[in-house]
Amino acid sequence: MIKEPKSKFIKVRCKCKNEQIIFEKCSTKVDCLVCGKPLAVPQGGKAKIEARVLEVLS
Repeated sequence: MIKEPKSKFIKVRCKCKNEQIIFEKCSTKVDCLVCGKPLAVPQGGKAKIEARVLEVLS
């Protein structure tokens, strides 16, 4: 039996309308590629998402 991964990729939208796919459990700060604002900040486990979550990808 193969275990399902506990973390996923998520599609988020920044305030500048840019959409990016990021990892739910990031270990470093993830910034928007267009405007540079933070999208996710690591907190030991799952990251604090600071953008609008559009979709959870599996």
